Amino acid sequence: MHISEFDFHLPEHLIAQNPPAVRGSSRLLVAQHNQPIEDRHFPDLPNYIATGDVLVFNNTKVMKARLFGQKATGGKIEALIERVLDEHTALAHIRSSKSPKAGTELIFEGSLHATMTERVGELFKLQFHHRHNVYTLLEEYGALPLPPYIVRPADDNDDARYQTVYAKYQGAVAAPTAGLHFTHEILSALQQKGVEFAEVTLHVGAGTFQPVRVDNIAEHKMHSEWFDVPEATVAKIQAAKARGNRVWSVGTTSLRAIESAARSGSLHAGQGDTDIFITPGYTFRVIDGLITNFHLPKSTLLMLVSAFAGSERIREIYRHAIEQEYRFFSYGDAMLLHRA
Repeated sequence: MHISEFDFHLPEHLIAQNPPAVRGSSRLLVAQHNQPIEDRHFPDLPNYIATGDVLVFNNTKVMKARLFGQKATGGKIEALIERVLDEHTALAHIRSSKSPKAGTELIFEGSLHATMTERVGELFKLQFHHRHNVYTLLEEYGALPLPPYIVRPADDNDDARYQTVYAKYQGAVAAPTAGLHFTHEILSALQQKGVEFAEVTLHVGAGTFQPVRVDNIAEHKMHSEWFDVPEATVAKIQAAKARGNRVWSVGTTSLRAIESAARSGSLHAGQGDTDIFITPGYTFRVIDGLITNFHLPKSTLLMLVSAFAGSERIREIYRHAIEQEYRFFSYGDAMLLHRA
């Protein structure tokens, strides 16, 4: 398939630069199978999820992964921690006038010292010289890494709003944004209806924002992310399937984790790295419904939702969303999709 099939024009003013004033007040576009598109609000979500259905949430937590500083020899530098390897080592994207060579000492704000020890593909391995572990250091000295299309620095409000209310395990550099709409009140309403919750962990990487740079999408090399699907989640999903209920993914990251764990043909618990690339023609093995935000033109996530709901249906949905001035991307509105 050609990349042009996943392009669309988005007026710049529809790119949400801030979260809604009140969490959970976003709009919700509902696109049920063979039904007209409905314009709702996110608190209406429980009306569309049946008793006994399972919602799968990604419980990853966004790290304050951006560090600013300089090389010991001078020259400004910015690091974006992509993955924490152990207590004192991490892989990072580095932005500077010249890429640091192995052995280069880096001094970040707060007099935080690190050494670049080696290149790992496009990433740099950093060894931090501090008694505290990397997560603790990031929490103290790091800045929240807002997406590149939000053209302002992160502030204190983002520390809370660019994080789900159920975030548990640090490791992501981007939020699982469909989850940002959920409040404790909406979660409670779903539970009172008899909807079941299950959790996965997928640490979202910076590659989620990378555009596809090849004309033939089959030639695209997908970025890799770490995921974990626990036994309890598998058991809940299998029980729901057995009684004829739907399994809903809250966001594309939850979907990628679950479908990665089902690549053998059936769902199994486990953890590891996944580079699953879902494009039209993919056979979904587990997920029946998807709650997600609106995605970037030419992005792998737009390809994923096109595979899920059907390319023509997604084009119809995005035309409608633009005409009705829905807010797009991470801080934008949400949509509910049924699998084609």
